[in-house]
Amino acid sequence: MRMVVKVGTSTLAYPTGHMNIRRVEELCRVLSDLKNAGYEIILVSSGAIGMGIGKLSLKERPTDIPTKQAAAAVGQCELMYTYDRLFQNYNHTVAQILLTGSDFRHEDRYQNFRNTIHRLLELGALPVINENDTIATEEIKVGDNDTLSAVVATGVEADLLVLLSDIDGLYTADPHKDPNAKLIPRVDALNDDIMSLGGGEGSSLGTGGMKTKLHAAEICMNAGCDMVIMNGADPSLLYDLFDGREVGTRFVSNAKK
Repeated sequence: MRMVVKVGTSTLAYPTGHMNIRRVEELCRVLSDLKNAGYEIILVSSGAIGMGIGKLSLKERPTDIPTKQAAAAVGQCELMYTYDRLFQNYNHTVAQILLTGSDFRHEDRYQNFRNTIHRLLELGALPVINENDTIATEEIKVGDNDTLSAVVATGVEADLLVLLSDIDGLYTADPHKDPNAKLIPRVDALNDDIMSLGGGEGSSLGTGGMKTKLHAAEICMNAGCDMVIMNGADPSLLYDLFDGREVGTRFVSNAKK
């Protein structure tokens, strides 16, 4: 099975912008173990700007593009250094790929990306993908890593996309505001009722939210790829997911109904 795992800034870092070391170490351990079991894994990782904010001791997420891109340049170094060190503990080699929206819109560049991913997987490497925030502007950016991970998953013909978030899955209402909100374990169709649950923005350090996750689900389901939203606070729940237990919310692709 080939799977894409997307981890958001709120999972990787504390609200201060500094890395949640214990959680990142656990994530790398679990992904390494799953890779040892024979899964092909591609990691789409947010966190460059968030970690850059912490590294540069900025008090809040910048709003101007130059400072965002400066924070991304600093944070991406920290991010890849950490992944390289932690995965190396389990004898896995990581490979960095930074993309912009134009890489998917130009046929030659898109095919080059696909060829590179396939070859990296053949060589046993673990690709780590992020948007190239140091150069991406409004005209060429993907916009958020939920969408990026969905485009990557469909582009590499993955069997499953897993979005690790700060919420257990899709609820019937906002669980932070409504105590009667219930988790929806399975979604077979993205009708108006489901799409209306998108809500607003994500965390102060990130760019996502449930709306972008539902958009990612739409991309995946139409391309024959399942998607799961689950809480990234406990990466070991990935074991339950691949053991067939019910975890988070699973969006079942049109090809598997």
